[in-house]
Amino acid sequence: MVMMQAFNGAGDTITPTIVNFFGFWLFEIPLAYWLAIPLHMHSNGVFFSIAIAESSMAVASAILFRQGKWKKQKI
Repeated sequence: MVMMQAFNGAGDTITPTIVNFFGFWLFEIPLAYWLAIPLHMHSNGVFFSIAIAESSMAVASAILFRQGKWKKQKI
């Protein structure tokens, strides 16, 4: 969350939008379904999917932040 807010504070709102879209809609929700129902983990699968997705988004945000492309945004 802190890394995402760093992008927002720098004026780059597109990067957090993209990371959140892929992280939540295309990764966390299908993973939660897959862990909960087909793997029969039920609510534990949902909780695991949240931890996995949030960790993945944090790593992706850190990598994007270190690349520094957010510094070159034109307002």
